[in-house]
Amino acid sequence: MAPVAVRIRDLRRHHRDVRALDGVDLDLPAGTYTAVMGPSGSGKSTLLQCAAGLDRPTAGSVEIDGVPLAGLSPRRLTLLRRDRIGFVFQSFNLLPSLTAAQNVALPLRLAGRRPSRTQVRDALARVGLAGRERHRPGELSGGQQQRVALARALITRPAVLFADEPTGALDSTTGREVLTMLRALVDGDGQTIVMVTHDPVAAACADRVVFLVDGRVQGELTGPTADAVAARMAGLETAVPLAPATRAAVARKAGAPC
Repeated sequence: MAPVAVRIRDLRRHHRDVRALDGVDLDLPAGTYTAVMGPSGSGKSTLLQCAAGLDRPTAGSVEIDGVPLAGLSPRRLTLLRRDRIGFVFQSFNLLPSLTAAQNVALPLRLAGRRPSRTQVRDALARVGLAGRERHRPGELSGGQQQRVALARALITRPAVLFADEPTGALDSTTGREVLTMLRALVDGDGQTIVMVTHDPVAAACADRVVFLVDGRVQGELTGPTADAVAARMAGLETAVPLAPATRAAVARKAGAPC
């Protein structure tokens, strides 16, 4: 059995009268690709933020690579996020005045470490951007910018890469290229990936899809296909109305790219 990269137990996050998470238990093995889906307001992004140490849960526990997040001081939590956790957002969050190479090197420089040119070049080559080191974000397509963001997240060799709607700002063709790349990181490098998405096509690239409703796990699929994910999401709509973007993806349910 693969070691557990992320262990979540009885995770709860309450905002006044709203229970964004209401007792989530999950084990995410190392070297696997997990997608998290659910209706709008189901707690997907809250789960990702709590699991990645970006938000403090009300109760429950999270362990990353065997390290419990509860009780860590703000400084130690920052160090853990910097060294063991990668995060990719829907918006690329690149600094427009910096080149691709400088954006990728930024996490290490902020940590007081000076990455070598070879290290940065290798990180960009790993995501298919060899030769683009000197390009600034404005000179790159949306898909290329997301690849730079991926390289920046991966340069520290994190135990877990968290991705929050990584293809949400991309067209379908470019989005599929990014999804194929994420799949290759798992298969070729053994990277652990946890991705929130509303798109059954994106979820079909994962090894496993976990469904949330009202902050609780409401089942999962292993070896998912786009059609199977779309059918499960359509079933969830009977209990909770789906967001427009999710409804469109369910209706589209194109063949999986991975």
